[in-house]
Amino acid sequence: MTATPIRTQWIDIAPGFAGYLALPPAGRGPGLVLFQEIFGVNPHIRAVAEQYALDGFVVLTPDVFWREKPRVELGYEGAEREKALALMQGYTGEQSLADVAASVKALRARPEVASAKVGAFGYCMGGRLAYLAAATTDLDAAVPFYGGGIHTQLERAAAIRCPVQFHYAERDDHIPPAAVESVRKAMATSPAGKKAEVHVYPGAMHGFNCWARASYHAPSAALAHGRATAFLAAALF
Repeated sequence: MTATPIRTQWIDIAPGFAGYLALPPAGRGPGLVLFQEIFGVNPHIRAVAEQYALDGFVVLTPDVFWREKPRVELGYEGAEREKALALMQGYTGEQSLADVAASVKALRARPEVASAKVGAFGYCMGGRLAYLAAATTDLDAAVPFYGGGIHTQLERAAAIRCPVQFHYAERDDHIPPAAVESVRKAMATSPAGKKAEVHVYPGAMHGFNCWARASYHAPSAALAHGRATAFLAAALF
């Protein structure tokens, strides 16, 4: 059996704050910060980090719940979902902005990234963090997947200058069509302007990228991955 060409390890981002690092086969490349869902840096998120590392990116996934439950890994139903929701509710805006800034800075400082460009992407809560990274750091590109709450922070769109690609599910119980349209309009008038894209996936539900969830929708996940990879490659390589 051939060993995977991806090398992974946990690294320190700041004192007490760690992240999962996945290196591409070449060992170096543009950087991508992958922001987790509310379920922690669990097997799905680590697999996504490795997937994008295979695409040629140096991927860092910060463990953003490090203050309360370091290295927490949760499932998607029942008591574990309730724990995840509680962790999200206890995660403040100030904490998230600090973690976003520290993560982007740490990835830029990695020797595997050197002077290459850095982007960010994420799912659900992580999609919102990727959006905030675009608005508050020197990011070169961002790709939020079904980012919950972005439509409540559209005043930040005016600060975004890098390319941003949004992915939404048509049948998302958490993000109604009106919210998606408000994001589309805000980005159209932002400094990012024509560098912003919004994609909506017919028939897909929230969490469509995660193969461990009942809402997984393979056609949408494959199409979104292809679009995101092409978008990030054009912006970062």
